[in-house]
Amino acid sequence: MAKNYPAFVNATGTITKILEKIKVAATPDRFTQDYLATELGFSGGGARAFIPLAKKLGLLGSDGTPTELYKQFRNTNTTISKAAMAKAIRNAYSDIYSRNEYAHSLNRSDFEGLIVEMTGLEKGNQTVRAIVGTFEALKAFADFKASAAESTPKSESTASEADTGGGADTTDFKLGIAYTINLVLPKTDDVAVFNAIFKSLKDNLLKK
Repeated sequence: MAKNYPAFVNATGTITKILEKIKVAATPDRFTQDYLATELGFSGGGARAFIPLAKKLGLLGSDGTPTELYKQFRNTNTTISKAAMAKAIRNAYSDIYSRNEYAHSLNRSDFEGLIVEMTGLEKGNQTVRAIVGTFEALKAFADFKASAAESTPKSESTASEADTGGGADTTDFKLGIAYTINLVLPKTDDVAVFNAIFKSLKDNLLKK
């Protein structure tokens, strides 16, 4: 019974060449085998497996239409391009990242060990080598730190500056407090009583 192994192509050397061509070629309406052969110059059978891989990466839709991620990968801004590929790799290898969220940081030997563990295949198996080679070829076009930075929330200090108008100087800001006093005066004709009440208010409550 066929097993659901992580995405791979056997001709891993073609991945780098095709991706380099994609970055400089115009974006097609649909990325087909004819486009791959005629426009990009890859007519060999080994290159044909790239399209199913690109769909798993999320670079192409199910009908071969280039996605927004495809367009971001073509961006001449290296940070945007590499962040897009990092996201694409996470798309295609979600099963690997569910086991190790830092799979891209593993050295080749440790990554191969992870694939052996996942697939049940023996070390050095052709499929294992193809999976590792495919992952490594894609990883050369990615920057996972740039990808993480896109979703990192702004720091507390930045948020505070935004809340106070971009970090404007507030040293001259003065806080004013207003209060109301309701007095219930006694019924008396003695003015001295009222004088005593208001003098007490002035001395104890109305001081600056």
